[in-house]
Amino acid sequence: MNLFVTGGCGFIGSNFVRQRLTASVAQVERLVNLDALTYAGNPANLADLAGDPRYVFAHGDIADTALVARLLAEHRIDAVAHFAAESHVDRSIDSAEPFVQTNVVGTLRLLEGARRHWEQLPAPRRDAFRFLHVSTDEVYGPLAYDAPPLAEDAPFAPSSPYAATKAAGDHLARAFHRTHGLPVLAARVSNNYGPRQLAEKLIPLVILHAVTGRPLPLYGDGLATRDWLHVCDCGTALWRLLQDGRTGEAYNIGGGNERTNLEVVRRICAVLDRAVPRGDGRPHATQITHVADRPGHDRRYALDCGKIRRETGWTPQADFASGLEETVAWYLGHRAWLNDITVAKQPA
Repeated sequence: MNLFVTGGCGFIGSNFVRQRLTASVAQVERLVNLDALTYAGNPANLADLAGDPRYVFAHGDIADTALVARLLAEHRIDAVAHFAAESHVDRSIDSAEPFVQTNVVGTLRLLEGARRHWEQLPAPRRDAFRFLHVSTDEVYGPLAYDAPPLAEDAPFAPSSPYAATKAAGDHLARAFHRTHGLPVLAARVSNNYGPRQLAEKLIPLVILHAVTGRPLPLYGDGLATRDWLHVCDCGTALWRLLQDGRTGEAYNIGGGNERTNLEVVRRICAVLDRAVPRGDGRPHATQITHVADRPGHDRRYALDCGKIRRETGWTPQADFASGLEETVAWYLGHRAWLNDITVAKQPA
């Protein structure tokens, strides 16, 4: 397979690229990574792969139709994995337009480019072509604490500008399948965690603030609940969908680890108390500071992931407690990386 990845220098995208190129059994003949290298794209995430002859990096925007067309044709692309997105809710509240440009306009132009490329392929390659649109559980909107997890047929009810633009991308992807027959699949994933995540997100932000003696900000009462999925499990699920998923379908991908933000922060603090105790002997949890809640903050997300399990056999492998401990250890072992990346004022 010749694979085209967008946003491959970001957190989830770079993990996916690394998994594909370091698998024990060769999975791709060529992998082309198109990334605009905005604040969330970090080339250091993939610096160790620069010498791999299968890997091609292209600096550019998914909305650049000429560039996308050239890359798809030149590298004889067989599948697209679309990660590129503006993804931080706080930033979308401050300014929604960049989210519309990337998540809606950019996705539209990428779909158009993929459609034209796909239509020109010979029959066997045309039949095997896939376009995987990576989306989010936030398109469904908030869920009551006592409600069952949502399946893929749940209606969309996005709360933030970010979630609204991702929902728009989902609708466009579905429309291109139904109108043009483009073999599209959509993946709606829950909160990812693991190494190399930008420190505007909750887990790396808390680690950075804790070890530098700063307050650990929590929105409101800290009881917003998320389902946590290790980024390696996410990458495995996405690859399984490219192999075995049904075109025209959407699939939820979650870790089955619902935790409140307060619980996650306290768990991180407990790990840090053992690994890097404070000089004054006090627990890191004393740094937790509750701040004014975010506008439109959803209280809970939860996904029913039975569909992907039934159809592909995928199940998450990471245990949350050990996965979180390993994640904290990675950041503590990469202080320079953590300190060099952009830090937001508030948690994700």
